[in-house]
Amino acid sequence: MAAPSPSLVAAVLAHSGRLEKEDLGSRIARLSRRVEELRGEVCNMINKKYNEFLPSMQSAEDLVSQVDSLSGNIDLLKSRIENEVQQDLNVAIAEFTELKQQLERDSLVLSVLKQLQEFDRAIKDYSTALLEKKYVAAARHLEKAQNSLKMLESRKGFELKVLKALGTELTVQTQNMLYHLGEEWRQMVLWKLPPSKEISSAETVMQMELHLCTMPLKEDQISGSSVASVLQAFAVLGELHTRLKLFGQLLLKYILKPLISYPSLRPLLEEQPDTVVLHFESVEPNLEHPSPMEVFGKITLVLEVLHKHLLNVSLDACGENEKDSRVVLAEMLGDMVWEEVSGCLIQECLVYSIPANSSKLEQYVEVIKSTEEFEKRLKNMGFLKGDATDLLKYARNVNSHFANKKCQDVIVAARKLMTSEIHNTVKITPDSSVAIPKLPDPGTGDHLKMQKTSKMLHNDLIHLENETKLSQHTFSLPTCHISVSVEKLMELAYQTLLEATTSTDQCCIQLFYSVRNIFHLFYDVVPIYHKENLQKLPQLAAIHHNNCMYIAHHLLTLGHQFRYRLTNILYDGAATFVDLVPGFRRLGMECFLAQMRVQKGELLERLSSARNFSNMDNEENYSAANKAARQVLHQLKRLGKVWQDVLPVNIYCKAMGTLLNTALSEIINRITALEDISAEDADRLHSLCRIMLEEGPLVFTPLLEENKNKKYQEEVPVYAQKWMMFKELMIILQANLQEIVDRWADGKGPLAAEFSPTEVKSLIRALFQNTERRAAALGKIK
Repeated sequence: MAAPSPSLVAAVLAHSGRLEKEDLGSRIARLSRRVEELRGEVCNMINKKYNEFLPSMQSAEDLVSQVDSLSGNIDLLKSRIENEVQQDLNVAIAEFTELKQQLERDSLVLSVLKQLQEFDRAIKDYSTALLEKKYVAAARHLEKAQNSLKMLESRKGFELKVLKALGTELTVQTQNMLYHLGEEWRQMVLWKLPPSKEISSAETVMQMELHLCTMPLKEDQISGSSVASVLQAFAVLGELHTRLKLFGQLLLKYILKPLISYPSLRPLLEEQPDTVVLHFESVEPNLEHPSPMEVFGKITLVLEVLHKHLLNVSLDACGENEKDSRVVLAEMLGDMVWEEVSGCLIQECLVYSIPANSSKLEQYVEVIKSTEEFEKRLKNMGFLKGDATDLLKYARNVNSHFANKKCQDVIVAARKLMTSEIHNTVKITPDSSVAIPKLPDPGTGDHLKMQKTSKMLHNDLIHLENETKLSQHTFSLPTCHISVSVEKLMELAYQTLLEATTSTDQCCIQLFYSVRNIFHLFYDVVPIYHKENLQKLPQLAAIHHNNCMYIAHHLLTLGHQFRYRLTNILYDGAATFVDLVPGFRRLGMECFLAQMRVQKGELLERLSSARNFSNMDNEENYSAANKAARQVLHQLKRLGKVWQDVLPVNIYCKAMGTLLNTALSEIINRITALEDISAEDADRLHSLCRIMLEEGPLVFTPLLEENKNKKYQEEVPVYAQKWMMFKELMIILQANLQEIVDRWADGKGPLAAEFSPTEVKSLIRALFQNTERRAAALGKIK
């Protein structure tokens, strides 16, 4: 190549022939020197003129002329550079740019040819390696081909129709490679699954078999058809995660989860030539839920087999032999399945191992140790990494889980009792007590000292005790029947509080409020769940009333009994149930009063068919009235039998007295409202009233022993307020005017105590004709 010219501008101008052979640089240099010379002369002239005051007009003019000439030369040179030289520069730049673009196109073509050559060589090398079953090398060649194709596709402005064919070829060869790897994988890991996809029983899982190839793992020499080479090839092709995820899903569904869920399953290993077979056998379980130690042992056995024959391989997940990119296969599988395995172990195993009472909490240490040992083994095999997992944290947090489980069990048991039948009853007497163990003495401290002090004071002041003593049953619940379920409910409450006295502070608080929740739940659930029966069946309404009063009776002292035995957090007034008492009393009374209203309505409905007790001389009217009276008595007797020995005696008598009083009051109102009562009507009305008077007291049978009920039958006037009024009405119906006046006795007699003057006058006008004697009698009633 020729040596470069000293100046590109000069070369271009010389080529054009316009500057001939004169160097542009030299001319500019000469002009520069001339400018310097002129500058010196001008300065010299100015100095002479203003410093030396020499006459130099002529020389100044000469200098001006020289400066003008030099300036013209400069402008001319500048013009020629801007016009002619610039044009030649533009032409040269355009030619240079075109040559540069041509060079770039040639370089691009050369690069594409090299990439095509590399792609072709990679495909050929892949085919050779695949035939020799060098799967890792074949996978790497495919990776190179993939990179070459990506480079070709990334060339903008350069598209070849052959790229589509190359892409298709690469896809075909990749799928071919995956097929061969899949065949090798199936020979190493063979699943024999049950026909049913859903696992409904242990028998279904027992049809599963897992065959593992026992060929030695070659970690250091990843070549041939070893497990390691196949897995490494999958890793290079980016398929390792997918294959391992599918394997993990099958492992979870058909092996790990069934081992946890079905206690009867036990893993078995069967050694065969070059193969080990993993399957299940069924054994009779000792417990409904297996112990965690047993489950951990089964899972450890399975994972040890997998680790030995399949997973103890260190691979390069990204396809390059860099130490920082190598991962252990067991760790990858652990990341995929451990979360589900630990969750299943907690829900299906550890949950059921939580002790049912605090006395067994110390034994749970064995479960914690076995959990720690289980995780330690998994870490040694590479399945786990890091510190304690959720499984171990759950096992160690046993106190909290015990409290939660205990509270949950208590609420579940309580709700089961609440939804059981009410009519199964047990008799409660003043001597009855809840069947609970004797409460422990309060702990040492101020409370114990206070008790000792109180005993000393009691011994010193024993002589001051009042001789009059209350009955031991003064504050006892009266004899009645309550539901067996409610008795068990109170026993559950006492047992739970007793459990709380021996628990940790946190557990004690949770158990205490669980007992409160029992009673809140009763208040909300029972009236709704048994609503229909409580409305229809009088006996159940009475039993429910007793149940509520029984609970309220115990709630009065329940908190006080355990006050000094619970945690100090609850000691200062918080451990009480007294606030629930009014609600339970109201709940029982409202239910029973609602039933009383129903019974009252039925009594009045029956009496409404008595045709107002008018015109009793008519046989139909008398028959209807007699039937109504008989129906009322029948209803009262039925209620008396239904509530007999169920309600407390005082409640029974008040309830029956109220209902009888309702019937008597209605009969009295109907008869006193009559405007005309004939003698025959009066006789028949008297006979109807005599039926009520004779048979009414017989409905009072609160006790099973008939001879003991006579006392309450004689006390009917105490419970039925209208009883004496009813008897006076009967007397009036059979009395003459003088007898009525005598019983009035100027407003001081027994008749005046029950009837008002207006009512007596109305009866006299209805019973007697308008005569002077009647007028005289009416005059005395005032």
